Amino acid sequence: MKAVIAIDSFKGSLSSMDAGNAVSEGIRRVYPDADIWVRPLADGGEGTVDALVHGMNGVKKSVIVTGPLGKPVNCEYGILEERKTAVIEMSGAAGITLVPDEHRNPLYTTSYGVGEVIRDAIQRGCRRFVVGIGGSATNDGGIGMLQALGFDFLDKNGNQVPFGALGVEQLCSISGEHVIPELSLCEFRIACDVINPLCGDTGCSAVYGPQKGADPKMIMQMDQWLSHYASLAGKDFPKADPSCPGAGAAGGLGFAFLTFTNAILESGIHIVLEETGLENYIRETDVVITGEGRLDGQSAMGKAPVGVAGLAKRYHKPVLAFAGSVTREAAACNQSGIDAFFPILRRITTLEEAMESRNAKENLADTAEQVFRLWAVKNQI
Repeated sequence: MKAVIAIDSFKGSLSSMDAGNAVSEGIRRVYPDADIWVRPLADGGEGTVDALVHGMNGVKKSVIVTGPLGKPVNCEYGILEERKTAVIEMSGAAGITLVPDEHRNPLYTTSYGVGEVIRDAIQRGCRRFVVGIGGSATNDGGIGMLQALGFDFLDKNGNQVPFGALGVEQLCSISGEHVIPELSLCEFRIACDVINPLCGDTGCSAVYGPQKGADPKMIMQMDQWLSHYASLAGKDFPKADPSCPGAGAAGGLGFAFLTFTNAILESGIHIVLEETGLENYIRETDVVITGEGRLDGQSAMGKAPVGVAGLAKRYHKPVLAFAGSVTREAAACNQSGIDAFFPILRRITTLEEAMESRNAKENLADTAEQVFRLWAVKNQI
């Protein structure tokens, strides 16, 4: 019996690989000699670095960078040595969770640290990048990141503009004259699952500004400043397109990547599935197992387990899913390629007990064992 396991992390409880290994243990109680491949899974957001590093023999690096408030923060990212690929979550350098509620103000928060992480990876030999850009604290159009990479964003006096959206307000000229030379050799796959343009009623300022601390007046101002920024960029950088779907992601970081680097915006799960080569394993398997901490109606709308199921169905493979909990709406997953799903809780318990790592591993392994006992009986009939 051959099985491929690709399960998203049970956030706060199990990593992707820990969850997969627990299921593998349960299967081996029934099929001791099974060929089982446990592969990492993530959707491009939180947990992507851990999943790809631990699942693809990568290494973690840690670098002190400029945080969203201009103070130093420690940011971890991954390097997949064989491919010279860096895996970065921008939230580690400029995430909203790094900013206390009382200090959230996109006029001042910067993406500069994201550029510092990229620069550190370039210095370590990386030329390919997978970057998740969810959860940002910024609305600076990515100019902070680009300044860290050597771009000049200058005010009327020829000085670098300050951090934050206020820097966008003061912007008078843009130059790539001092960009680090290696950047032109780099390719960026940006995990982006939003389609917002840079400006307008559905732009980054209007849609995401409030959660970053912007009031109605600031939203209107920032939208105007970003529009001016896009016009300036278009004079010397022909790829500038503020209306491109995803340009407004992460406070305009999507626009910055598309305009000033060799980047494409893609579905996060699509990137992870391709980078991990999951399709090659699925071709040869008898069954595909996936899952996540909670299966619900949102799971059926393109989240990681459904991405795995879609890939499996190209090869007509059965797909089973395990989850910490499921909702009634999770039934939609059955129409999205998951043939059957199973909650792993085996008794009445508190949330804290259920999420304790040891308990979660035991519940996953025990549930998988019972499912595959049924699988064995089915195959004997």
